[in-house]
This record gives sequence, C-alpha cells and structure tokens, in this order.
Amino acid sequence: MRKYFGDYIKAMLAALESGDSDFQELKKEILVKIQFMQHERLIHFLVTMMFALLMMICFAAFLLSENLGMLAAAGLMLVLLIPYIGHYYFLENGVQKLYYIYDKICEKIK
Repeated sequence: MRKYFGDYIKAMLAALESGDSDFQELKKEILVKIQFMQHERLIHFLVTMMFALLMMICFAAFLLSENLGMLAAAGLMLVLLIPYIGHYYFLENGVQKLYYIYDKICEKIK
C-alpha cells in the first residue's frame, strides 16, 4: 500500500508540474482516489480503535482479577496496536497530500 500510494502521489505531482496534462481528467481521477483512500483510512481507524478498546478492556480485566493472562492479552494488543497506529498515520498524511494536489489541480483549471 505504501509503495502504491507513494507512486501515485509522485505521478500526480509530475503530471501537475508538466503542465501538459488534461487537468479535468486529473481532477476526476484524484477525486476517485481520494474516496478510495478515505474509505481505507476509515476502515483502519475502526480497526485501530477496536484494538485500543480491546487492550483497555484486557488491562482493566487484569487490574480487577490479577489474572496474568489478561496482562499478556493486553500486551499482545499493544504490540498489534503500534503498527496499526503507524499505518493509520501514513494513510492520514497521504490523504492530506491528495487534498493538496487536488487544490493545485483546481488552481490550474481556473
């Protein structure tokens, strides 16, 4: 996903800088990509929040029961949560870059 997204952003910036592109088509294309990436971002946000909630529940269960299995489960959730947060951060910044490119395309059309 990172390579695909990074390559797409580079291609859009190159098309924007070249000046000989059909900006109406670029605008339509980037709007579709923004919708796809917003959907991807929403799904990853929900998964990230689910893991965070499960981690908190496991930790609270450990505090109430002093069961080491619950602490291990909370630790596992934390280990899984860290990459999810990193990927969500990447998606969030990527979508904001697409917004920036979209604004530049709109400036070229005017």
